[in-house]
Amino acid sequence: MGQNEEPSKSLDTAIIDDAVVTPTNPSSSSDNIISLEDNEVQSQFSAEFEQNLMRKIDWWLVIFYSVVYIFRVIDSSNYANAAIINLEAGTGIKKELGFTPSQWSWTQSIFSYSYMIFEPSNTLALKTFKPSRWMFALILSWGVSACSSAAVVNFAGMMCVRFAIGAAEAGFFPAVLYHMAFWYKPKELPQRVAVFYSVGQVSSALSGLLAYAISYMDGLGGLAGWRWLFLLEGLPAILLSIVALFGLPDYPETSAFLTEKERAFLKGRLGESAPSGKAPHWDTASVKKMLKDPTFYTFSLFWICHGIGGFGIGYALPTVIYELGFTTTANSQLMNMPPYVCAFLFLNTIGFLLHRKIIRPWTTAVAIESTLIICYIILFTVSHPIVRYFALIVAISCAGSAYPVIWPERIRALDGTVASGIGIGFTNAMAQWSGIVGPQIYSTVYGPTYHTSYGICLGFLCVGIAAILTSWLLVWRKDRRLADLIESS
Repeated sequence: MGQNEEPSKSLDTAIIDDAVVTPTNPSSSSDNIISLEDNEVQSQFSAEFEQNLMRKIDWWLVIFYSVVYIFRVIDSSNYANAAIINLEAGTGIKKELGFTPSQWSWTQSIFSYSYMIFEPSNTLALKTFKPSRWMFALILSWGVSACSSAAVVNFAGMMCVRFAIGAAEAGFFPAVLYHMAFWYKPKELPQRVAVFYSVGQVSSALSGLLAYAISYMDGLGGLAGWRWLFLLEGLPAILLSIVALFGLPDYPETSAFLTEKERAFLKGRLGESAPSGKAPHWDTASVKKMLKDPTFYTFSLFWICHGIGGFGIGYALPTVIYELGFTTTANSQLMNMPPYVCAFLFLNTIGFLLHRKIIRPWTTAVAIESTLIICYIILFTVSHPIVRYFALIVAISCAGSAYPVIWPERIRALDGTVASGIGIGFTNAMAQWSGIVGPQIYSTVYGPTYHTSYGICLGFLCVGIAAILTSWLLVWRKDRRLADLIESS
């Protein structure tokens, strides 16, 4: 997939690939971590030093955030599992709360409305509050709100608590990407984003397994199974928020877990346009520049189209699998696992291939969208349940892979600390159209075939391919202009 060409490679990345990192103050021996001298021993020491340092950073920014993301996805995806838990026993959530199909769809959609409202601005909170403190507030808030779902008794209560969960979770994912941009070069992001993002796919599978196990707690302590589901899956977030408060590093120049030598090495390691913990809280010029950039709109269009066309089915996956007609509701929870396990394996494979430059992000994204289209055509035309189930596995794997493939390119196209914060938050907010439109598209009134649903998604995916190709062209032209400017100077 496009191994022989790389029109999207950034000028900054190319320069970083070939550059030698130099100390800010060459006369200072404590800062002279990488020397300009052609000394093989020193070069080997510097490479080993950098590798150990980045592994140390990965432990918190990739591993810790990945663990938190597991429970973030569980807290949001368990609502789809709650739709069918203990359905045959007559203690399902829809029956106990008296939800109509329309009310159920609204309780799903309200979650995404709060995302769209709070996501763009929440990212900038990392410039006002330290990441450790802001993450503590976010994680604690959604953990408490998720547990509160177990106490809901009517439609109004569920609307309120779902909105609160969305408002708390809205800032997490873009804030993580924003936080990583303070620490990593553009070329170092793809594999790390893939690892972080892929655990979300595993957590969706884990959510189904937990729902299956918790369904047998139905009636325990006088609580229905779906109430236990919300309660038990919200508690880990509360515990992880404490870890974030006391252990999460903030910025390279201020982090206490780094030595003076490590801070000196990291200083100036990233490009001038990268976010900085010491940058001003607001930068009007960079925001205006971002709004005038056509890629701001083409990337947003792709996020909307893939969100609806690709991710939309995830909001109704347990129900869609159940209505294939060859399993019970309890086993449907288990059958949610293979699609997300495959998504985890697929995404990490792609992340590895991207890191090794065996494949390229733009061509990979187009291939993913094209494969999704084929899957929906199969779901639309084939009636055999097993074939349709395998098409769902491939579709979920592709749906969960397109965003992380393109995220590093999206971040690279943003200049400045404030613009990066707003751009990342706004772009990710566009994905929430999947939660607003998805439940409506996959309403049970279109089941069990969901032909209308698949047809609508096909249209969005076609527009998404056009949007990503346009973004590719615009970024390529921008890189060429920068290259020509440097050559002329």
